[in-house]
Amino acid sequence: MDFDCNKARGDSSSEDSSCIVTEGTLIWTRPFTHCGRTKHWNSLSTLNNQKCSYESLSDPRKNVGTSDDKATSMCDSRCFTDLPAALVCEVLACLDPKELGIVSCVSTILHTLATDHQGWKKFYCERWGLPNPPITLNVPLVPGGTPDWKSWKTLFVEREFRSKSFMGRFSVDVLRGHSEDVRTVFLLASANLIFTGGNDSVIRMWDMEEGLLIDKSRSLCCTIRAIAADTKLLVTGGTNAFIHCWRAVEGNSYPFHISGNGTNQNSEFRLWGHEGPVTCLALDSLRIFSGSWDMTVRVWDRSEMKCVQKFMHADWVWTVAPHGNTVASTAGSDAYIWDIRSGELTSIMSNTHVGNAYSLARTHLADVLFTGGEDGAIRLFNISGVSDDEDIKPSATWVPHTGPVHSLAFEYPWLVSTSSDGRVALIDLRKLLTPKNSSKQRFRVKNIDPSCIDPPQRMLHGFGCELFSVAIGADRIVCGGEDGAVKVWNFSEALEIEKRAQALRSIRQENRMRRKKAQVEMNANGRSDQCSIAMKRNQLKGDKSVTWYSKRAINDKVKS
Repeated sequence: MDFDCNKARGDSSSEDSSCIVTEGTLIWTRPFTHCGRTKHWNSLSTLNNQKCSYESLSDPRKNVGTSDDKATSMCDSRCFTDLPAALVCEVLACLDPKELGIVSCVSTILHTLATDHQGWKKFYCERWGLPNPPITLNVPLVPGGTPDWKSWKTLFVEREFRSKSFMGRFSVDVLRGHSEDVRTVFLLASANLIFTGGNDSVIRMWDMEEGLLIDKSRSLCCTIRAIAADTKLLVTGGTNAFIHCWRAVEGNSYPFHISGNGTNQNSEFRLWGHEGPVTCLALDSLRIFSGSWDMTVRVWDRSEMKCVQKFMHADWVWTVAPHGNTVASTAGSDAYIWDIRSGELTSIMSNTHVGNAYSLARTHLADVLFTGGEDGAIRLFNISGVSDDEDIKPSATWVPHTGPVHSLAFEYPWLVSTSSDGRVALIDLRKLLTPKNSSKQRFRVKNIDPSCIDPPQRMLHGFGCELFSVAIGADRIVCGGEDGAVKVWNFSEALEIEKRAQALRSIRQENRMRRKKAQVEMNANGRSDQCSIAMKRNQLKGDKSVTWYSKRAINDKVKS
């Protein structure tokens, strides 16, 4: 970016040189080019501005060096922060999080601009979406603000730091209460709640921190196959073809009272419309999405609780995943992308797996889709900018399981899967999801050879049962299976443990360096270490019968 330094100095832009005398200082002005540099630069002696003489007036060309040096110094002293704050923010918006963090360390002004920059909100929402306010927060949020009154940079750094905890140590909590298979689990991190359901027809609500059962519903007389919730609504679905709903109740320590005793009857209701078992559910702020074995996906308006759209499929619907104004679904071995506004099918991925495509997951980053199937494979599809007649091929494939992949869950940068082989796989997607220099789409999927995909970074073993559902969030992974137990892997202390271990390693390294330095100083002064002398005298390799004695005096008991 070029700056007009002539305007900054108040110079005229005439072609001829002119001599200006103001307040006893003589300045020789000449035509300037970029940043005050003359077309013909002459290195002359410096003029003393405090003593202007007639001799200098008689030959003004002596002062060319002084005026040019001053003008150049004035232009060179201009820096990036001299620009208007709005323009600086526009430049900072082109940086990624790492670069923005580096810029914030340059100066106090840039630290203020970079820390308060709205780019941090964009970075956060691209990865994890808008944060849900905690249930205990009774203060109204400021538009564009954060739930905990923290800066967006602080939220981003904390969440990015926490994402590394899944490679650390963990503890396993087992929640027991179901008498039969647990078919579905849901983790509501903003409320510290876990919801579970299964073949025993009962919904159970657990405290995530304490691992205690808070409440349970009456029997719904069907196998519960799907649960979805936010801070205002809890929905469940099962083999009886209806959707059972609970509205949040104010004034309680927990948002939902699913037992129904002593509460308003209007807070519990059902939605009818499907003609077969409800297999999957999802929520956004305006709609409820449900899929069924009646080969339809239905969209329900949350304000009126009515079905407003229905998408027909060619096979049983296994799972749904909304994102913005689109909703993805799997039916049979195919995956579909539907436009909610127009109600039309925008793209289809045929034969994504050998057998049924049981599971589906989407990200906040871009139009990235993950599918898991009966063949034990997990596939990644990039569906951005794809035409209707284009055959979409997987961008990456993993085969971490020996049985069908029943469930997928994603929280940047981790993709978690469960299978009938009783294992949980964690895949880090940082390398595949790379930034893109576009203001409309910040992320893309890197074009790489599918055969060169790294294996899962971690596998959780030790289960002799089939696993049906998984959820991830708040430094925890929740899983349910056929043994009726709900397992919770707690990684919340992994970073603290790693910090303590790193501190101990640093102390040992410092002590090691201190001993090495002392040894070097002793050798430089001509003194030898006593241990080194003893080792030279008693070579274990040369004499196997050598015995090392302590310098302590042997007491009478030992002598006798």
